[in-house]
Amino acid sequence: MSIEHRIDDIIASPPADSAIEKTIGRSREGRPIKASLFGTGTKRLSLLAGCHADEPVGPRLLKHLCSYLSELPQSDPMLSEYEWWIIPHINPDGEIRNEAWQKPDVDRYDLVPYLQNRVRELPGDDIEFGFPGNESDKHSRPENQAAFHWWKTAKSPFSMHISLHGMSFAAGPWFLLEEAWKDRASELKERCAARVAELGYTLHDVERNGEKGFFRLGRGFCTRPDSRYMSAHFTALGDESTASLFRPSSMETIRSLGGDPLTLVSEMPLFLTPGVGEELGPPDPIAVRWKERIAEWSKRLEIATDEVDAIRTEAEAEGLQPMDVIDQMRLQWTFIAAGIEQVGI
Repeated sequence: MSIEHRIDDIIASPPADSAIEKTIGRSREGRPIKASLFGTGTKRLSLLAGCHADEPVGPRLLKHLCSYLSELPQSDPMLSEYEWWIIPHINPDGEIRNEAWQKPDVDRYDLVPYLQNRVRELPGDDIEFGFPGNESDKHSRPENQAAFHWWKTAKSPFSMHISLHGMSFAAGPWFLLEEAWKDRASELKERCAARVAELGYTLHDVERNGEKGFFRLGRGFCTRPDSRYMSAHFTALGDESTASLFRPSSMETIRSLGGDPLTLVSEMPLFLTPGVGEELGPPDPIAVRWKERIAEWSKRLEIATDEVDAIRTEAEAEGLQPMDVIDQMRLQWTFIAAGIEQVGI
């Protein structure tokens, strides 16, 4: 069975905490940062989720994956050919702050509690862009320190790293690639685009002209963000204070450990906004309209709780729909599997 075709068995594996093997550190509030190492193969793979705690689907997939891998015989090719370094949720404090809307095992997330209760860290506290710049950097968050020092125990460079992320609202899935690999990932892009179409979704598309490191590679694909581009963006705006807050991302950190790893970022939307990307802009006029509409709903919910039913009705009538969580996990896994195949070519 191919790696990609194992997804049904992975999702069917109960996400038991016991399958996540060790504590590599503690969060700011003292919660354990759990990680697992599976397999003995020559291709070393790093999988990370939860950097933004308002993006729950990546952690859900990786918890299922840890459970699945923990039950495989050591002779299985998944373990004999690969070495899996997995941090299912690097941000347990943020997970607690978002639990009011992140109900476990739901098929789709509910727009109203999401708008009412979503919590996300600002630059400077953002775990994805908070990894130590070097060994002497002791001021990054303990969650970042834990991952950084665990990754450094690897005996040789990683072949691939993927940070599983999500978007609040988008036309569909969006896939971000390592800039150094942008001309070497044609098979990966073809497979992901085909899987999106098979599941009946539209690829998200946006033109940002390199802002923050986002260089469009075609519909649904873009280079991943980078701390240097992030800092340059805010410096150009005259905001030196914000520019100074960006440390290396997990992708940059893995590449700093040597080799030429393929680094990837998945972006799966919690809610689908039809029409976005039909006219790229920038700005994309339909994306702007959706942003304004969602901001209006959020404001109404702050003022009056009796708006809940009306907002749900309006959102459905205007075409906003939650994306199926299982489909999000399927597409994240397709991205992982395609990445593994790409580094093996």
